[in-house]
Amino acid sequence: MAAKPKQYWLLKSEPTAYSIDDLARDKKTDWTGVRNFQARNTLRTLMQDGDQAFFYHSSADPTGIAGICEISGEALPDQSAWDKKDDHYDPKSSPANPLWYCRTVKFVKKFKEVIPLADLRNTKGLEKMVLLQKGSRLSVQPVTEKEWEVIMKLAK
Repeated sequence: MAAKPKQYWLLKSEPTAYSIDDLARDKKTDWTGVRNFQARNTLRTLMQDGDQAFFYHSSADPTGIAGICEISGEALPDQSAWDKKDDHYDPKSSPANPLWYCRTVKFVKKFKEVIPLADLRNTKGLEKMVLLQKGSRLSVQPVTEKEWEVIMKLAK
């Protein structure tokens, strides 16, 4: 069976909760706490080992793309849903019937500077990017290969 082509993603995190610097220090982490079914389905079903993702700082100054991480391994049940002390606890999820999934992400690179959302909005070739669509709030989003290439040029 032929390997699927590499896919690209954008993962949002508030830097006060977990930043690109935290990932650089930790080298890898489980991307837990996603509590939206569409984003969960992406994590569980669409992402694959080796895919690349932009690490996006939300609710920051500036908000924007801070670096790159890589999806590592298969989807796993998100154990934070079972921890009553965790902000993302969900009593409907259990080890026997997990509702939520996560992926391990590995640090790849921190950009010299965050690429601000305003710059992304004003960049030719990104007009249809999910992140830039009105009402787009998903914490896990697809990025096309062309969008990836445009943003990588901005990061240089």
